[in-house]
Amino acid sequence: MNPNKLLPTFLFASRWLQAPLYLGLVIAQAFFVWMFMIELTHLVHSFFSGSPITEADVMLIVLGLIDIVMIANLLIMVIVGGYETFVSRLHLDEHPDQPEWLNHVNAGVLKIKLSTAIIGISSIHLLKSFINAGNLPEHTLLWQVVIHLVFIISALAMAWVDKIMTQTLILQHNNH
Repeated sequence: MNPNKLLPTFLFASRWLQAPLYLGLVIAQAFFVWMFMIELTHLVHSFFSGSPITEADVMLIVLGLIDIVMIANLLIMVIVGGYETFVSRLHLDEHPDQPEWLNHVNAGVLKIKLSTAIIGISSIHLLKSFINAGNLPEHTLLWQVVIHLVFIISALAMAWVDKIMTQTLILQHNNH
């Protein structure tokens, strides 16, 4: 092999070091499935046991289930989108279950999708806190709102930067 191509080939092949990281996220997702089943079992058990359960308790458990699902969705976006973007193509073009967004995924799109998923997860946490506000210190609620707003501002900033970068690339392409 040409010595001038050895280093670039080695550096490009190093992307496969990320594969075990994505496998680790798959294992982490299995733990979220387990957590979901435990929470769902608590809800079903509470319903059939005849013990009193309040509407607020049901809402908190259901919001916990939604939270787990949203985190699992975030993991799928990172696993599938990250692997496709940074490691290797998945070659799912003929697969009937291929996610629609996978056809046009890139680092910018992935960042925007992740930030909106994080905002959704933060929204669920905030709603759970508001439902349970009587049991939480006021400063905890305040900090949760501040952190949520920081997530929103960060997502808007990333979307704005991505838009500027896309417009710049379009202009460069049109000028050539």
